[in-house]
Amino acid sequence: MMKSLIALLPFVSLALGSTRPFLSHRQANVSSTSVNPVGVESGARCACKKLVTSYSDLVLLPGSANYTAQTIYYWDVRSDMDPGCIFLPKTADQVCNAVEIFTTCDAQFAVRGGGHMNYPGSNNIEGGVLLAFNNMNDYKVHNDTIDVSPGMTWYDVYSALDPYGRAAIGGRLKTIGVPGLTLIGGVSYFINKYGFAMDNVVSYDVVLGNGTQVIANATSHPDLFWALKGGANNFGIVTKFTLKTYSMPHISTTIQEFNESGVYDFLKATCDWVVGDSETTIAAGSVLDISYNVTTGEMSPMLLGVQEGISNPPSMFKNFTAIPGTYKINNVTTAKQWASNLDSPKQMFRVMFAHHSMYPDPDVLYSMYQTWKSAIDQIADVEGLYPTMVFNIAPASAAKVAQTNGVGNVWGLAGEPLIWWQFSTGWSNAKDDLRVESTIRQLTEHLHGLNKANGLAREFVYMGDAGEWQDPFAGFPGENVQRMREIRADYDPRGTFSRLNWGGFKLGF
Repeated sequence: MMKSLIALLPFVSLALGSTRPFLSHRQANVSSTSVNPVGVESGARCACKKLVTSYSDLVLLPGSANYTAQTIYYWDVRSDMDPGCIFLPKTADQVCNAVEIFTTCDAQFAVRGGGHMNYPGSNNIEGGVLLAFNNMNDYKVHNDTIDVSPGMTWYDVYSALDPYGRAAIGGRLKTIGVPGLTLIGGVSYFINKYGFAMDNVVSYDVVLGNGTQVIANATSHPDLFWALKGGANNFGIVTKFTLKTYSMPHISTTIQEFNESGVYDFLKATCDWVVGDSETTIAAGSVLDISYNVTTGEMSPMLLGVQEGISNPPSMFKNFTAIPGTYKINNVTTAKQWASNLDSPKQMFRVMFAHHSMYPDPDVLYSMYQTWKSAIDQIADVEGLYPTMVFNIAPASAAKVAQTNGVGNVWGLAGEPLIWWQFSTGWSNAKDDLRVESTIRQLTEHLHGLNKANGLAREFVYMGDAGEWQDPFAGFPGENVQRMREIRADYDPRGTFSRLNWGGFKLGF
């Protein structure tokens, strides 16, 4: 059963042929979006030389053992690039020294946590320096918090808390890294009650662009503390997250799959749930998607639902349970055990996201679904095509956490229920990049335009669901963006994280 579950997860396609020679794999999947800025090699040569001098055992150079494995330590094949060197620090002090070297050498660099963000250049770099956190994976459990290092995945966190019967508010898939998800906001299974991952960070240890370290929390550098809650990689490198934890010795789960005849009811249940979920005190959340098998023509709506407690079946998903389905499996388990089966293997395909927000309306969602299906049919001959329409729910109660905790976050969401609809599209070969990307981009903006015309669209764009061509900051309150720029100027006057670390979603000027 779990093998079937893995194959049906959103963002996960059938494995590509594993018998091809490794070299031909790299040649066949060179990303059309890779960049090689003028001067990047000279700065990298300087930085790599200095890093080797200080930390010879922590630096990987092209051709050295393990270098190649690190260059493909990514979920999306499009993120595969060849850095000038790879630095694998073990301590925050070493991160500080590395940042000092980057600024001295004027070296462009990237930072990688879990390697899951599918934005080419967000966590890897062609010719520059890659700072990767594989060696920083220690933690410390306290009574109601946990100190987490940036090399940990969310499965690592759930495993660390399992003996204590506690859980953190974090990623829904096993291999998602802590730093990327937390810094962009972080959707979890329990946002309706506890807010987003960023709302559950009580302290950050941060390396600034000048190589110094600060602690950002409610009393120490509170402006930076606020900016890191959804501000992404614009302010520094976080080397420790202190996260709230909650008593959660058991969770109730449900896996439900439907066929095409159930699509409308599935979408209506989704809309009803995000509205109703805003009024509940039970922490619950989901992965909701419709996968399209372009070979067989089959549509497969699917729910992965989780709620705190031992309700079996989970009471929060009764609207879905009422829909006839192809299979339904309910269980009472732990966060660790549930996450252990939700893998999203690296290097399975090329993948692009595209997303917008809307007020829930099942009739409009169903029309959007039909339009998406027709658009996918036009590119059905693309090799390895794996299209999925995803529905992340953001109940009003999720936004209210930040509105009432005395800290807030940079999003400034209004307290209303929203659906973040997303197209997650996988494919096999670089030669199809432009065709797939242009189709999905045009479709996304067309549907968003229709939703704007009928008053349902919202401009918020979540970085974790966005395409690299989208600007999430355009959907933030203008005063929040201006405040973030002022904070960036105060903490990074040299522009280390806008000029040298340019990948990912940047604030601009």
